[in-house]
Amino acid sequence: MAQSSLERRRAADPSESLLGRLNQRGFRLIMLADAAAIAGALVVPMLVRHGLSWPSYSPTTYAVGYASIVAVHLLALYFGGLYERTPRLGARRELPGIARSATVAILIVSLVSLLSGVYLVPRGNLPFVLLLAAAGVTGGRALSARIRRRREGPPQVLIVGGPDDVDLARRHLEDAEHPAVIVGTHASADGLAKAVEATGATDVLLVSGDGIGSLYPEPLMTFEEVGVGVLHRVSARDTLLGLQSVVEVGGMPFTRVRTQTLPPSRARAKRSLELLILLLIAPVALPLTALTALYVLLVAGRPVLFRQARVGRRGVVFDMRKFRTMRPDAEREGEVVVATRHDPRIVRGCGWLRTTRLDELPQLWHVVKGEMSLVGPRPERPENTAEFEVLIPGYAKRHEVPPGLTGLAQTYGRYHTDPAYKLGYDLQYLVNWSPVLDLQILGRTLWVVLTRQL
Repeated sequence: MAQSSLERRRAADPSESLLGRLNQRGFRLIMLADAAAIAGALVVPMLVRHGLSWPSYSPTTYAVGYASIVAVHLLALYFGGLYERTPRLGARRELPGIARSATVAILIVSLVSLLSGVYLVPRGNLPFVLLLAAAGVTGGRALSARIRRRREGPPQVLIVGGPDDVDLARRHLEDAEHPAVIVGTHASADGLAKAVEATGATDVLLVSGDGIGSLYPEPLMTFEEVGVGVLHRVSARDTLLGLQSVVEVGGMPFTRVRTQTLPPSRARAKRSLELLILLLIAPVALPLTALTALYVLLVAGRPVLFRQARVGRRGVVFDMRKFRTMRPDAEREGEVVVATRHDPRIVRGCGWLRTTRLDELPQLWHVVKGEMSLVGPRPERPENTAEFEVLIPGYAKRHEVPPGLTGLAQTYGRYHTDPAYKLGYDLQYLVNWSPVLDLQILGRTLWVVLTRQL
């Protein structure tokens, strides 16, 4: 049986090669060019100001220090999303993101220098290092993009929408600065996979507003696997709703359609932040967990821990642990009983553990293991998840990240907030994630705990 064009593209996936495996772990060849540009940005100002007579640190100190500074810049670029796969069509202008990442790296270097008293980069050099690093990295990206266009050729575009919208998009694309070849048109999102196979399109432009929901999860997941980009035209209504993630294609505003709201670099940044927070709170969390366990043992008896199946990242079920605050027979096997505000099954003397969330301290171990996050959608029971996925379109998208000890729905909603409304909070969190947002939610959670809000 002959392979379809999408199957051939999947078979040509280089993930089995060494470079492909490195790419899956976040490595990009462009990192080498970025490292060279950043190293040059460090060395050139020193040569201009001091010639070959640099301040009296040893060559080893300079070598190790500059390598560390380059590594800090690369990490800032990575966590800033500058090493995600660059789309063939509708790529963002990279200079603003590169400048932000370089600024963060310079601030970190300045702080370390201030605390250590070792100034491998003199303070007067810092503005020049920032400018040269941003310019060098941006120039390297521009050169890489030009080489890629020459090697791969122009994007092969399939336009999807009504006749008027298609004609308007065609005119815009024909006048675009970087040419794109229009390989076909299609009336709607229905049957889109076959249309992509037939035309060999590398990019799909959805220029009418209907039918986008029929793409998720398939064929959108297949398109992502084989590198077919999907963009949806932004309407005036979308702009009024405050949509921010907009790219320009032929003078038209589009937003990228993806199955994963949180790209890998941001997911790893989130994980790194949480591990750092765990390290900082460990001196308080560990003794508090031990004292709470002792209290539960004395008041409620054995077992101290309560285990319950919950749905985690990508729909994988795991056993979530909490300190037991209810009677051992609170639920019979196979029976689901929803907890209420003044549930009679709660052991006397343990209700305050629930209102202060101290019963959830064992879940910090799940965070260490990566089964949960400090912040994210709360994990639901498999029975509830199966029901909600049928009733609420898009419910499965909340499983993109590990479930959290707390989340936007828990701090701004309430325990009995309707699941559809909670999903709105969860998806808003995924779309707008940032380290600042996580810290805000953790701070608000602390306030909720101190005031015993439910």
